[in-house]
Amino acid sequence: MALSDVKCRNARPASKLVKLTDGGGLQLWVQPTGSRLWRLAYRFGGKQKLLALGSYPLISLAEAREARDTAKRLLLRGIDPTQERKSQKADSAKDTFRSIAEEYVDKLKKEERADRTVTKVKWLLDFAYPTLGDKSVREIDSATILAALRSVEVRGRYESARRLRSTIGSVFRYAIATARAEADPTIALRGALISPTVTSRAAITDPKALGGLLRAINTFDGQPTTRAALKLMALLFPRPGELRAAGWDEFDFESSVWTIPEGRMKMRRPHRVPLATQAVSALTSLREISGGGLLLFPSVRSGSRPISDNTLNAALRRMGYGKEEATAHGFRATASTLLNECGKWHPDAIERQLAHIENNVVRRAYARAEHWEERVKMMQWWADYLDELESKNARVISIGDAANPPSTHHREDPL
Repeated sequence: MALSDVKCRNARPASKLVKLTDGGGLQLWVQPTGSRLWRLAYRFGGKQKLLALGSYPLISLAEAREARDTAKRLLLRGIDPTQERKSQKADSAKDTFRSIAEEYVDKLKKEERADRTVTKVKWLLDFAYPTLGDKSVREIDSATILAALRSVEVRGRYESARRLRSTIGSVFRYAIATARAEADPTIALRGALISPTVTSRAAITDPKALGGLLRAINTFDGQPTTRAALKLMALLFPRPGELRAAGWDEFDFESSVWTIPEGRMKMRRPHRVPLATQAVSALTSLREISGGGLLLFPSVRSGSRPISDNTLNAALRRMGYGKEEATAHGFRATASTLLNECGKWHPDAIERQLAHIENNVVRRAYARAEHWEERVKMMQWWADYLDELESKNARVISIGDAANPPSTHHREDPL
């Protein structure tokens, strides 16, 4: 006899399992505990099998019958309903935000993105997983993403929240490309977050103050390798991470060139740095200390790892320079400012030496010159200028008063 809603509602538990039959294999199991569970009995491949359809009243009688009929249609097509459910669960697991994000991170690794970039992406995604991780990307909307972003923003980490929105957007665009999502919900969130206050990294751009900093570096009583790193930061002004992880095999002392591999460059392009005689001298002295290993600046804890991000900034603090006065990254702003102010060098030569990429797409397509010869002269001029500033008896030097005469370079037409 077929079941009715009244009979399902009034079903009472007994000391043993009670099975109420509806027809077509659909049964309502009344457990001794009082729970009522839908089950579908069927045969497949000559074997008796059982499919769970949920609990009553969460799954109504009508819904249970619909699930039964769906299973019967699968059986007519020669498909086992139990195996079909397992396949659907497996496909659903592949569509979660976490699984797609992990695929995206793996893609970045295969593209040989910088380790720092991959680590940063993984760090940001950890903020998103509690809210988004187990949800299917097709179910995630802008409001859900905003909740994840607000959980970061409420801590005052406005820049991290902004970067997280961008990273989540990258995951969704990857999901769209792999046919698992149809739209990027982060687009609707532009302007929804608090804009962080941009603060430039502290840098010394006054010549007299720069001379004081150079003298402080020269008398630094910490690790000799740290002193050498600070001196090279001033001479070569790379990004701190590019110098920290430098290996001896990147330096051609015969040609006086340091070639930074693309894997450590922000713009993913190899970058050449001309070495002035002062830089070669500093490197030669450093090689007597750390030349036995692969790295210029090995960590004191492990020779296979470079010094930490904070080593150079901590040294500056130890010398009495606060974070609002000087930073390791600030040596780049120092060089950029003073080299541009002196008027001796083509701005593009300075930008190439800083490994900057032209923002204007059209101009970038034409401005491909490396300005190498000019950069070689410029780097030697810069090293000589720093020597003058460092001299304790030096007068306050005007930026146009460097030891070497102005170079006779020509400006290339970018077009």
